[in-house]
Amino acid sequence: MKPVTFLGDSLAAIRSFAQEARRTVGFQIARVQRGLDPDDWSPMKTVGPGVRELRVRDAAGAFRVIYVATLAEAVYVLHAFQKKTRKTSQRDIELASNRLKTLTGGRQ
Repeated sequence: MKPVTFLGDSLAAIRSFAQEARRTVGFQIARVQRGLDPDDWSPMKTVGPGVRELRVRDAAGAFRVIYVATLAEAVYVLHAFQKKTRKTSQRDIELASNRLKTLTGGRQ
């Protein structure tokens, strides 16, 4: 099972999610650690190659976790946030992209 590394404030953001969303995110990240796909995800090519967005919806709203699992050493959680609009904000995309660039030393 791959370890999980949370970059920036991503762990604190997940901890701020509603309880049921937090539980679901933990379960889905555990699936990713075992090499499985989460139940609901989409590719985030705008952030970088191999980056995915884990999607969780519950009574409290929509929550997103942007991660990359294609690197050998760990599953890296780049960014996590509660989604307020239909489209992911450019700020969230750029934040995840910058964290990926820092992680990979600019090579993607």
